[in-house]
Formats: sequence, C-alpha cells, structure tokens
Amino acid sequence: MDEGKWKGEGNYKAARDYDEGATAHAQDKDKVRSEAEAAKKALEGDEGAELKAAEEEGKRHAKR
Repeated sequence: MDEGKWKGEGNYKAARDYDEGATAHAQDKDKVRSEAEAAKKALEGDEGAELKAAEEEGKRHAKR
C-alpha cells in the first residue's frame, strides 16, 4: 500500500504521524507544564481579553 495516498476518509500515514507526535508531546511533562504556564500568563496579561474573545468566537462556531 502506498502510505502517502488518500484512502477513503483520509491519509492514514499523516494521521498516524500526527497521533505519534501528539502523544510524544503530551508525554513531555516539562514542556507541557511550561506551555501551560505561558498560556496562563498570556490570559492574565495584556492579550488576555483578546484571547478570551477569540475563545468565545470559536465556541459560537462549534458544533454541538
């Protein structure tokens, strides 16, 4: 099977690569902690209102 071709609902190799990368990232607890702290600072800082507005906009477009 040619791993790079689209099959049915999508590209299986791309999906597998993404899943492996996401899993590896989530297992790096130091990196995740650092990113969470940066996100908290952003929400509490100057760009917090803009980030919260973007979140609300996204929620309005979310499927329920």
